[in-house]
Amino acid sequence: MAFLPLLKDVQGMGQLLQRPGVFAESAKMPVFFVGHKDFSKTPRLTPFTKSLRSMGASVKPSSILVISAHWLTLGDPYVTVNTSFTTPEYPSKGSPETAKTLVELASVKEEYRGLDHGAWSVLRHIAPGADIPVLQLSIDMEKPLDYHYQLARQLRPLRDKGVLIIGSGNIVHNLELSALKFWSKKPYDWAVEFDQWAKNRIDERDFTSLFSYYKLGRIADLAVPTLDHYIPMLYCLALCDLNENITHTYEELNRGGSFRCFRIG
Repeated sequence: MAFLPLLKDVQGMGQLLQRPGVFAESAKMPVFFVGHKDFSKTPRLTPFTKSLRSMGASVKPSSILVISAHWLTLGDPYVTVNTSFTTPEYPSKGSPETAKTLVELASVKEEYRGLDHGAWSVLRHIAPGADIPVLQLSIDMEKPLDYHYQLARQLRPLRDKGVLIIGSGNIVHNLELSALKFWSKKPYDWAVEFDQWAKNRIDERDFTSLFSYYKLGRIADLAVPTLDHYIPMLYCLALCDLNENITHTYEELNRGGSFRCFRIG
């Protein structure tokens, strides 16, 4: 895979991350990928949401950066610079200092907006106290996958500065065919096959194949009819260090959707 040039040189990146009062050294934060599914107005305790709470209870980040399948932009990636969010489902503090560093670190643009349901639906379980500053990074759908890989790699130093990075999407996400199977929750065979294939590639650290998923042909077309829910998973894997542990924290398939979650580190 041909990768794009680095967005910022290493020396400049190091200077940005040494800004006084913005970042402090910390133990390396893990990376979470969450296959989101619960958008109810009132948070519910289920095996899925309990697994998210368990993930969140294991870390104490200084801020949380979310890359959600439900904030898509065209032409440029954006980052929220809100000082606070009034999203009814998850009113919380923003992290404008971290956001402004990302503007320089990764050449993204500023945006004021609320949290989308791909963010608040998982944050209300991972950080139920809503007391950890939050920011979001959009997905520029005009960019090729190798761009997203490089952008994610630029975010890696944030893990050593107390920033918990969460990708919120679904490895398998076909709403149209899920709706056609309303009488049953049994997953389609192609959904099971693709989810297992992705799990095997993750366990084998064969990330290149996950970026070339379309080579699987028909099952890839069915499992990933659009890239919006798949890309957050790729961001998470691009943040993984060599030989870093990856743990599958939740597994569930329903019709044409996978709600697999995993933790890196």
